[in-house]
Amino acid sequence: MTTPNHNVGPKRPTWTHIAFAVKDVDATIAWYEAFTHLTLLARSEDTDGKNAWIGDASNAESPFVLVVGQFYEGHDPFAPAAHHPMGPFAHIGIEVETKAAVDDIAARGKAAGCLALGPMQMPKQIGYICFLKDPDGNTVEYSFDQGVYEKARDVWGQKTN
Repeated sequence: MTTPNHNVGPKRPTWTHIAFAVKDVDATIAWYEAFTHLTLLARSEDTDGKNAWIGDASNAESPFVLVVGQFYEGHDPFAPAAHHPMGPFAHIGIEVETKAAVDDIAARGKAAGCLALGPMQMPKQIGYICFLKDPDGNTVEYSFDQGVYEKARDVWGQKTN
């Protein structure tokens, strides 16, 4: 048995990340910091490439991060398989506090050339949404009044006030 590298870990199975291959780690970090509430947690580089963890700094007790990896030419362990972006329906979802926040994100995305859909009102279980595309074409949804936040508390025991 090998010795663990870290002193702190989860006490139960925990959903910790989603990972994307990217063309430029720095551009991806900049995009997520500009268009989401996520910030850089960690980054590293070795002979195979660069990677970074981007996440919600206010959620240290139950971290969930976006892992982005940029493989150097000839060092992609998955080659020759292509790394396809997530979309058009597959997406990262971020629920925001107001409809105006969705409108603002959509306007900023349109100005930056990365607005993919919306803003628009969808059925009750979807809410008011827009979709942006990150630098590698992955879809990020911004929603208001989608209900994921409330439903999790109602079903899993943390009632909202």
